[in-house]
Amino acid sequence: MTNKIRYFIANWKMYGDLASLKSIKNVIKFSRLSKSKKFKIIYCPPYTLLSDFVDTLKKSSIETGAQNIHENYDFGAHTGFINSKMLKNLGVKYVIIGHSENRTLGEDHKQINKKILSAIKSKLNVIFCIGETSTQRKNKKTNIILKKQIMNGLKGIGKKCKIIVAYEPVWSIGTGIVPNNLELEKNIKFIKSIISKKFKNYKILYGGSVSPNNIQKLNMIDLLDGYLIGGASQSSKKLIDIIKKTFN
Repeated sequence: MTNKIRYFIANWKMYGDLASLKSIKNVIKFSRLSKSKKFKIIYCPPYTLLSDFVDTLKKSSIETGAQNIHENYDFGAHTGFINSKMLKNLGVKYVIIGHSENRTLGEDHKQINKKILSAIKSKLNVIFCIGETSTQRKNKKTNIILKKQIMNGLKGIGKKCKIIVAYEPVWSIGTGIVPNNLELEKNIKFIKSIISKKFKNYKILYGGSVSPNNIQKLNMIDLLDGYLIGGASQSSKKLIDIIKKTFN
């Protein structure tokens, strides 16, 4: 384990209500009392809780992110959507873009690229998700898919921009199945070989069934800069356990 800062991004997906705010107070207390300052926690709750999270976390070191944005930077007639300017105005610092659950609904490379460009224009930190399906993996097309997602999604992005890439194998999300370390390290090395040529300031995270039960095994991969955590992050106890086990 190196001394680099590790990222722990809590993607709450379509879970949580106002009562959920009570649970994050335990995480705030933990982050304040922790002897190790080598971690950054980012909560990405549903849109309905963004304002409350920003307000609750403003006096802590924990930051707030959103789970998606509309691709248009300008305001417009897009019922049910929000754009990057709205998030920035709210005090949000990060945004997840390209998550497989949105790709599955039809989000394409062009839309993802426009969203990233919009987020950067609003000075939001981008958490860019990539990953292959089980069929693509079985057909040995993982590298082809990852490169295509990276090259198309990050087209036109300046080298000086800060990018967080979250590698999430689609077949691992919510299944409890995690790639073995040999496969995972190989894929992370491949991603880094592409990203490092395009950007100077980047982080590479892993996401997909991250839990207190497998975090120590995942921590053996030193190339990783942190984790995008789904279901386990909704429990303050599990999230704290994941962070603790990362540094033990």
